[in-house]
Amino acid sequence: MATMLLQMLLLFAQAVTPEQDIRAVLSRQVADWNRGDVRAFMEGYEKSESLTFVGKTIARGHAAVLANYLKNYPSKEKMGQLEFEIVEVRMLGSSYASVIGRWKLTRSASAGGDAGGIYTLLFRKGAAGWRIIQDHTS
Repeated sequence: MATMLLQMLLLFAQAVTPEQDIRAVLSRQVADWNRGDVRAFMEGYEKSESLTFVGKTIARGHAAVLANYLKNYPSKEKMGQLEFEIVEVRMLGSSYASVIGRWKLTRSASAGGDAGGIYTLLFRKGAAGWRIIQDHTS
């Protein structure tokens, strides 16, 4: 009985919350970006035609969002070093969550200089885990 209780407590202590999963996705994105790997960064987004990115323009679909990133950040130098500050993760049921945060790019002047802003992300949990389905970045 004591062994079973100890095993249950260990399992409970190791349980990962949805918020931790979402933060892990964003942490992986930062690491991928800072390695200069846009395609790996895009793994944080749902591979769907309904993926929507709102920035200076509106892009719909995984391929269009990827194409925009590749066009706007054609080199590791242009990508710079990314930082995310997560302000809030709000669960919207068991399969959806919103994230509000700040982003910052540190780059040389020749690469476009430093940049930053805010973002709102909508995540959905699917077969591949938590993925961004809507991104509004300014």
